[in-house]
Amino acid sequence: MAVVADVQNHESPAPKKKSFFRKYFLEGQHLDTSAVQYVPEDADFIERFVIVYRKYIAFLVPMIVMQTLWWLTAVRYDWLSLYKTRWQMPLIMILGALVAGMTSEGGGAVAFPSMTLGLHIDPVTARDFSLLMQSVGMMCALTVVLIMRVQIEQRAVLFGTLGSVPGIIFGFKFVSLCVQLNLVYFWFDPLLDASQKKMLFVSIWASFAIALFILNSHKKRKTYPKIPDFKPWKAVVLAATGFVGGIFTAFAGSGVDICIFSMITLLFRVTEKTATPTTVVLMGLNSMVGGYYRLIWEGDVTKLAIEYLQVSIPVGVTLAPFGSFLGSHFHRQVLACFVYVLELLSLLGFLITGPPLYLIACGGAIILAGFGFFTLISKAGEKLMEEVEVCAKTPSGSKV
Repeated sequence: MAVVADVQNHESPAPKKKSFFRKYFLEGQHLDTSAVQYVPEDADFIERFVIVYRKYIAFLVPMIVMQTLWWLTAVRYDWLSLYKTRWQMPLIMILGALVAGMTSEGGGAVAFPSMTLGLHIDPVTARDFSLLMQSVGMMCALTVVLIMRVQIEQRAVLFGTLGSVPGIIFGFKFVSLCVQLNLVYFWFDPLLDASQKKMLFVSIWASFAIALFILNSHKKRKTYPKIPDFKPWKAVVLAATGFVGGIFTAFAGSGVDICIFSMITLLFRVTEKTATPTTVVLMGLNSMVGGYYRLIWEGDVTKLAIEYLQVSIPVGVTLAPFGSFLGSHFHRQVLACFVYVLELLSLLGFLITGPPLYLIACGGAIILAGFGFFTLISKAGEKLMEEVEVCAKTPSGSKV
């Protein structure tokens, strides 16, 4: 079976040139092959309604269910009174929830720096809030993706999660060990200090955004709807990437999503159209695992994190699924642009806080080193793509 590839400029010249907006923002959804895309003649009115309005049902069902549960609980336990003092995070999560549902970065990418650098909240509380908020909001976004039957790379979700779950637990235990051994101001200070952690994450993912931008600047770049010619070593790569991403998630509340996104787009050349909803599902699952572990097993989530969660849920369960619904219609280049813009804003936000010169210098060095690493990954992906294309042209070509 020949490998099927999506080419960036694959459209044949149309009689009427599509408008810019229609081409990039109304491209349409890439659905899984199992999705029913036509109405059978013998379908009853319920089946017909579900098939025709599936994507709207996918957005409305999780939102209505979660809003109903929240309002019943909020009235019963007087959560509404918390808005007098805890109004900051619901406002911040307007952007955070949209980012979580629409892009390859979880809401923690907005919440964590806003809380640590803007509101001066300790990193552990910010991390816990990010995980708990994502476990609610991104669970709704995950539901939207699954009900709409949007194309995702299921193997990336499976093996990425198999690696990330132990990575998250290792990360939690690592931080606890550092605190217990009083190593906060020794070797592990960069992992626990808010400014230094933000510098590390901003620098790494800024370098990834640069590499992705350069890669997408190549005309007629081939991408694939799923990882082509899947082999055991690719599963190992995904699991290892998930483990590293799990450690990042344990430190800052997000990270496994952008780790897997970077690997499957640069190395395996999966289109951003598939990679983005894949990371939404991945981050939703991992947030539930991380939130459960912190809330139930360790049980030391601060009251501040819980209160911020209680007032932010209505925003998350509405805008995260809306972001998934909206993002599924965008062109892959638009989804890639979201990554560029988010990383640029993160970098500017970090610089606005006035970090010491040594942190700026370290960040610059990390960006250069990270760019070199992601460039090597991209070059390796180019070699792999050439091998896949050669196999596809031979009678004994590998299957996707």
